[in-house]
Amino acid sequence: MYVFNDKLDQWILKPISDTYVKITPKPVRTSVTNFFNNVEYLNTALNQFLQGKVEDGFKDTGRFLVNSTAGIGGLFDVATGLGLKYHQEDLGQTLAVWGVGQGPYLVLPFIGPDTLRNLPNLVMSSLTDPLFYVSNPAITMPIGALGLVDKRANEAAEIRFVHESAVDPYIFVREAYLQHRRFLIYNGHPPPQIYDNLGAGGLVPPPAAAPPTSGKPTSAPPPAPGTTVPAPSH
Repeated sequence: MYVFNDKLDQWILKPISDTYVKITPKPVRTSVTNFFNNVEYLNTALNQFLQGKVEDGFKDTGRFLVNSTAGIGGLFDVATGLGLKYHQEDLGQTLAVWGVGQGPYLVLPFIGPDTLRNLPNLVMSSLTDPLFYVSNPAITMPIGALGLVDKRANEAAEIRFVHESAVDPYIFVREAYLQHRRFLIYNGHPPPQIYDNLGAGGLVPPPAAAPPTSGKPTSAPPPAPGTTVPAPSH
């Protein structure tokens, strides 16, 4: 499945994305990215509440409302200038806080890296997306396609690095994705990992450290190559 996604990216998404970057001014692309970040932000706000981070939940709800109004539908990130920082939360992180195990690593067609624990977020992210409730495909399909192209454009440097530098791209993408998810789950402060060289090998987390259920999350950038190195899956 990794090879399928990679070929699809190189043969279809990359040429379209490269053309999009060439013909679209940077300020316009920034506004497009802002729009999709804002559209997806209710998922973050709701999961802040589900994780018990009530104050951050209200702040992220405020961020969504400010950018949706003063930011003209999210095209402009007004909220950051007002001190309402961007965070990234989803149901996969919430389930981790609740003690649900990660489960196996997966590569989903057209989506990319994921884990079993994070699969329910595919449903939740759709239900919290305002565009989900727009029934006219003449509106939703072009917007969805633009979001996909914009996401690919934002991840171009990471994808190029994988192809040019990774000895085994599959393993590189898997480890990068899992480390990024771990970073998000622990709000930017994951406990150290140790290597078990006596048994089957591999990374073994220390016994104590559970994901925090309260306190401020560390600001995280929009999903690193989460779908390719992988975003929010979506």
